[in-house]
Amino acid sequence: MPMRQIQSSEQHIVIKTQIQSTMNPVKKVPKTSQNGRGPPPEEIPSATPNHHTSPPSRNRGRRRGRGGRKSYQGDVIMRSTSRRPYTFGHEPVPGCPDGTLSSEIKDGSMENGGHACEIETSFPSSSKTLRFAPRPGSGLVGTKCIVKANHFFLELAEGDLNQYDVTITPEVVSRTMNRAIMAELVKLYKESDLGKRLPAYDGRKCLYTAGELPFTSKEFNIKLVEEDDGISAPKREREYKVVIKFVARAHLHHLSQFLASKRADAPQEALQILDIVMRELSSQRYCPVGRSFFSPDIRTPQRLGEGVESWCGFYQSIRPTQMGLTLNIDMSSAAFIEPLPVIEFVAQLLGKGVLSRTLSDSDRVKIKKALRGVKVEVTHRGNVRRKYRVSGLTSQPTRELVFPVDEKSTMKSVVEYFQEMYGFTIQHTHLPCLQVGNQKKANYLPMEACKIVEGQRYTKRLNEKQITALLKVTCQRPRDRENDILQTVQHNTYDQDPYAKEFGIKISERLASVEARILPAPWLKYHDTGKEKDCLPQVGQWNMMNKKMINGSTVSRWACINFSRSVQESVARGFCNELAQMCQVSGMEFNPEPVIPIYMAKPEQVEKALKHVYHASMNKLKGKELELLLAILPDNNGSLYGDIKRICETDLGLISQCCLTKYVFKISKQYLANVALKINVKMGGRNTVLLDAIKWRIPLVSDIPTIIFGADVTHPENGEDSSPSIAAVVASQDWPEVTKYAGLVCAQAHRQELIQDLYKTWHDPVRGTVGGGMIRDLLVSFRKATGQKPQRIIFYRDGVSEGQFYQVLLYELDAIRKACASLEPNYQPPVTFIIVQKRHHTRLFANNHKDRSSTDKSGNILPGTVVDSKICHPTEFDFYLCSHAGIQGTSRPAHYHVLWDENNFTADGIQSLTNNLCYTYARCTRSVSVVPPAYYAHLAAFRARFYMEPEMQENGSTATRAAGESGVKPLPALKENVKRVMFYC
Repeated sequence: MPMRQIQSSEQHIVIKTQIQSTMNPVKKVPKTSQNGRGPPPEEIPSATPNHHTSPPSRNRGRRRGRGGRKSYQGDVIMRSTSRRPYTFGHEPVPGCPDGTLSSEIKDGSMENGGHACEIETSFPSSSKTLRFAPRPGSGLVGTKCIVKANHFFLELAEGDLNQYDVTITPEVVSRTMNRAIMAELVKLYKESDLGKRLPAYDGRKCLYTAGELPFTSKEFNIKLVEEDDGISAPKREREYKVVIKFVARAHLHHLSQFLASKRADAPQEALQILDIVMRELSSQRYCPVGRSFFSPDIRTPQRLGEGVESWCGFYQSIRPTQMGLTLNIDMSSAAFIEPLPVIEFVAQLLGKGVLSRTLSDSDRVKIKKALRGVKVEVTHRGNVRRKYRVSGLTSQPTRELVFPVDEKSTMKSVVEYFQEMYGFTIQHTHLPCLQVGNQKKANYLPMEACKIVEGQRYTKRLNEKQITALLKVTCQRPRDRENDILQTVQHNTYDQDPYAKEFGIKISERLASVEARILPAPWLKYHDTGKEKDCLPQVGQWNMMNKKMINGSTVSRWACINFSRSVQESVARGFCNELAQMCQVSGMEFNPEPVIPIYMAKPEQVEKALKHVYHASMNKLKGKELELLLAILPDNNGSLYGDIKRICETDLGLISQCCLTKYVFKISKQYLANVALKINVKMGGRNTVLLDAIKWRIPLVSDIPTIIFGADVTHPENGEDSSPSIAAVVASQDWPEVTKYAGLVCAQAHRQELIQDLYKTWHDPVRGTVGGGMIRDLLVSFRKATGQKPQRIIFYRDGVSEGQFYQVLLYELDAIRKACASLEPNYQPPVTFIIVQKRHHTRLFANNHKDRSSTDKSGNILPGTVVDSKICHPTEFDFYLCSHAGIQGTSRPAHYHVLWDENNFTADGIQSLTNNLCYTYARCTRSVSVVPPAYYAHLAAFRARFYMEPEMQENGSTATRAAGESGVKPLPALKENVKRVMFYC
């Protein structure tokens, strides 16, 4: 039975080593208090909107979304040993001669100086001067097949697109209001002043037309009736001045040349305009969120619990591809706040008992956090449905709230006021009131007089139950997802879209048919003492039956702590015995007896318990190190798991393996075998290796010492505006096997995507300028582990959006160069830099769902399916690879984009290497969906979040401590013995 993963023209350029980081520290905008109070007049005044929004930070690139491109000053020169043309501007710059690393690499940091080749870099004046690696041709390896992709061909009429600047006075913050103003303008003036043109509007500053307007600049006065106050209420009319001014013309000739592979730079302006045009009608019909559109009418919303529900929607984006422009359509779901009466929302949040009991402080904090910023409408005034945004919660219950009703400060209670003014009797007077309004004047609204306005996105973090419920809703079998996508295209009736017609756009209603290939699975090597020495995975999976780990580690000294009160000592001892036997059967040397008896401990005394077991073991071992700590945890353990990892890995220098109570009671062979795999790699062993690796048969890996890096940056959850981002880099430490990966982590500025500590320098009073950083340290570590210096670097970088490609490549390739140069003059091994993307919306479907030979058990395309034509980039070196077998839902292929390639990989070379590496993931006997180095980097970055010690804020929430305003508090250092192994598995 297969084992599944446990949840948890040659252009040479040179680079300057003294380059300064161009990134500015992120400035944080202080939050303003919203706890003011005031009396509720006859008609509670609406809150004054705060127009002072903080400017977007230059560094704030969204982790997985499409970020804006950054531009730099100066010209770039980088060294390339590639025979392929990489164009930077127009003139080639002579590069440096190739060098080699000396046979002796000192421990620690080496002095940075004495370079035989001056390495200089400054950044290009425009990102467009940079050319990414061109496609070296299409791959040929594998069994050919046809798949369908959720891309729909877009036909575009010839012509030019015009851009106009829009200024609305008084300024409006809301895109919805801006769109309403522009819709009124078009309604009134389309047939006259606008020359019968139907413009597309982005909701902010830009208006686009398919032909010229009859003016270059014109002012319009628009009166708009606000209808928030209901049917019978008097309407409030506001007047806006709208100025439309010609800005530029986007020529589609550039776009057609780009799609025909005659130009390498994508015309972003034209693509952006077309995207806005295709979004215009959907923005009017549905609730737009990012690039997706949602509506409760697409499919009945499903409750997720605690006043949150899921809405179904669709993602839509124009993509430039080899087949021309396509419209990428995919199904999506998002969490929205249920449009409930506020009193019912609170009952869902805290339980129905809240309606009859006094609120605790923690209850009040939870309600305040859930409702702050939420828009509500009043229900106590019949058809008058005024809307307000909640700014806070009163500290007193409603029955105790009084306010002055006149200038003489005559006081009246809120309960009396609502009874006398509206004939509304407040039932739950023990509950607090909502505060609405701004900081200077906040007014009271009883909870039971309010209802949450429909269509508000829930942006806070979902809890585990909500995530489980959302996954059940979003999990669709491939055939069902394909049908829903086709129905969405038909329902959107793009052929009837007036904006598409205006701009001469036609959309096909058929999924793109794409040529694909199924790459063969690699042979895996296990230990010769097992019955099965070699293994060929079938449909992306295999098992450990009759096999032994190729390099089993030794565990002689171990201990166990039991934090679960429900697990008796005899049960814990039986579990440890079973696990020790499984480790032995799998090929490890594992002492069946712990150093000290199993220690029972309370979760709240985790640090004390860990240190007690550590010191007791050390005393008994008389100086020898404890090698492994097993920990039995309650199923719901809160922060316990993270506390154990932080203390063990940064304080005690202990490798740990945690096991949940439910698996201790229900022992399964598959679970034990999976845990054995994890323990083995944590202790420095290898589970399996590629047969081609030990036979020296992997192209551009086996020929010369090659190091493979993986890198990722994880950002804080939405709503966390102070926590740092965590960067992680892992690197292979064995060659030719490329299976073991050491990892390093660091904290950096909030939502900073560029990895700041790849290379760094500091001044030493004795040695002068000293170089260090994660790349340098891992290169040194590789040399110590293998006795060889890396002669080739392959760098898989996860989590970068398309808008950040140039920025990340320039900064991080430069850091790699400087790290190499700091080790030895002229040491510049060729680099291949590959972006790994999982958060995209391309899906691949079997051409015939009834053909069982073309799908796996879940109905998904077969593992190893690769696509590098038609839906891929017109000129650049990218491909989609589905390297894993589906379990449930629709498989998402990984998208690999080779930005820089000095190793001259062929399409087959990099595709086969990437696919084969996916079979070497240490934690399970399945091929995985993302190349393991990138996967490991993600795990390491996630692990490092536990290393940040939280501190309590006044409102009871937690925040991560930072080192003042000047920078981020560094993470506690990993112990040396932890760094060397795959501790993050």
